[in-house]
Amino acid sequence: MSRPYEEILNGASLPRSAPSDRHEQICARLHREMALSIAGLASTQLLPQRTRVQFSRTTALCPDLALVTTASGKPFLAVEVISRDDHHADTVVKKEIYEQLRVPRLWMVDPRYDNVEIYHSFEFGLKLSAILAGSEVLSEKLVPQFRLTVGELFAA
Repeated sequence: MSRPYEEILNGASLPRSAPSDRHEQICARLHREMALSIAGLASTQLLPQRTRVQFSRTTALCPDLALVTTASGKPFLAVEVISRDDHHADTVVKKEIYEQLRVPRLWMVDPRYDNVEIYHSFEFGLKLSAILAGSEVLSEKLVPQFRLTVGELFAA
């Protein structure tokens, strides 16, 4: 059963509601597939779901999925599954913070529309690289073994 949790955004507390069952199913599917995909990568670690990551002195986020570089402990992929009841925090506030912190990859998984927005960091911030849906394949060059169709991700 999911529980409420708290994130710290630029020094301010952001209480988050317990995620829905569908949210948790999507997270579990992503974690399972990602864990299988990085099994042979000593350079990469998959953090447990919603592990608090201290990005700066005043900002601690709990991404639904985070991949970190083993050597540095720094996230290179953050995944947020958007919650229906408080989507503004994920889609606007946290995305802006990930951009400021220059996280190399960000996936915004949106169960409202069954799609995934893929963002890549570049010199001026985050750039929308793709919006995937249906039979399109979610993949990541930095994790070559990971491949999952968006339809499978959102399957009931």
